[in-house]
Amino acid sequence: MNTANAPRGPAITSDADLWARSSVGDHAAFSELFERHVEAVWNHAYRLTASWNLAEDVTSSTFLQAWRKRADVVLVRESARPWLYTVAGNVVRDERRATTRFLRVVRRAPDSSVAADHADEVADRVDRDARMVRVLAAVRSLPRAEREAVELCLLGEVGLADAAELLGVAEVSVRSRLSRARARLRTKLEDSP
Repeated sequence: MNTANAPRGPAITSDADLWARSSVGDHAAFSELFERHVEAVWNHAYRLTASWNLAEDVTSSTFLQAWRKRADVVLVRESARPWLYTVAGNVVRDERRATTRFLRVVRRAPDSSVAADHADEVADRVDRDARMVRVLAAVRSLPRAEREAVELCLLGEVGLADAAELLGVAEVSVRSRLSRARARLRTKLEDSP
């Protein structure tokens, strides 16, 4: 039997031929390239990332870029594998750069556990303002002498001696007025809602 004329199996198409066919829209040719190299690209991506999940993402991104650039890239060698490995390496580097940038931003961001919730801060401010309105209304309802002592000493933070001089009374009188005013205020503010 002559082996030169013996039937052979299907001829193996080179990567360059498959790439050329896929570049003009042959989806089956690209699928064959994918099947031929997906495991090798995944293994390469795994060696670069040491993560199964990241290797899957890198492999997907590599073949997505290959699909998008199939009409723009001409293979220099017969095998597409070196080009696919280069793309996978670039994807990994891009991912690392993005992760590094993200971590830098996170480190610069204020610690969220330190900052109070904006809604809580607004609610607290509204409550404080409402309490202050009630306190000021109660202060305005005090007899004039007590009101003046409270306005100077408690609200204005003026010392007793200076308040006494401003009011033209003895320091002990200012203390007495403040004591009576505090008792009245306590009663008024406890009774108000």
